[in-house]
Amino acid sequence: MTTATQAEYTVRELVDRTAGIPASDGAGVELTRIIGSPELNVLDPFLLLDSFESDQPQDYIGGFPDHPHRGFETVTYLLAGRMRHKDNAGHEGVIEPNGVQWMTAGRGIVHSEMPEQENGLLMGFQLWVNLPATHKMTEPGYQEYPEEQLPVEQRSNGTRIRVIAGQTDAGTVGPVENPHVRPIYMDVTLPAGESFAQALPGDDNAFVYVISGELLVGEAGEMLPARTLGILGSGERTVFRATGDDVRFLLVSGKPLNEPVARGGPFVMNTQQEVLQAFEDFRHNRF
Repeated sequence: MTTATQAEYTVRELVDRTAGIPASDGAGVELTRIIGSPELNVLDPFLLLDSFESDQPQDYIGGFPDHPHRGFETVTYLLAGRMRHKDNAGHEGVIEPNGVQWMTAGRGIVHSEMPEQENGLLMGFQLWVNLPATHKMTEPGYQEYPEEQLPVEQRSNGTRIRVIAGQTDAGTVGPVENPHVRPIYMDVTLPAGESFAQALPGDDNAFVYVISGELLVGEAGEMLPARTLGILGSGERTVFRATGDDVRFLLVSGKPLNEPVARGGPFVMNTQQEVLQAFEDFRHNRF
């Protein structure tokens, strides 16, 4: 990074952190709730972030049987294992390591996410992305991208960036599109002692989640340990550096909607009346 470039941009610093809280969802799946918890209720437009990681079948074998959603999108990114998605809109697919499923619940969908394995490691993330009021009742949609369809940028210093959504500074573009919040979603592996920088829109909310290793964040170089989410402050650029070991992390940002958020279990709308209507519609098979 040149001095001129540093002077041109404001670098985002680490302003808060959370390791999340233990939780259980679906049919007894053990996970860590990172966004959507009492520690961090929402980071507009992101409503929820769950991390799951276990090689004990009893922690995940029950999966997530049929359940409804309305008013937002779910993003499942798998690092290990296999899970099958099936919904009442006719979409079905198996997500495998380094693959992603991006589902738009819109006006209403009923889906299941079930493990396609009886043993071994299951590891990944689910992120909920809010929809604006004008599109909460849009038609349901589904985007599925296996590992081979997600571009990986390999840099000369050994850095690897898998791009799910958004564009790297070098021009690598992820396949997922969402015009409402313009998401950036990258999986970055950074060799020990190396640095990584990425421009972000100045009005985005952004976070980094460290999967493994220790990450130094911002020009201040504040250390963020593994299995911890760090909220990034305002600015147009992010700067990260690996410590003495390789580090892997997610970099995620999106345009805030700045709208009221009303939650009711699997439904996220703008008012409680809309949430109650969602329950009523589901009970009467209107999804």
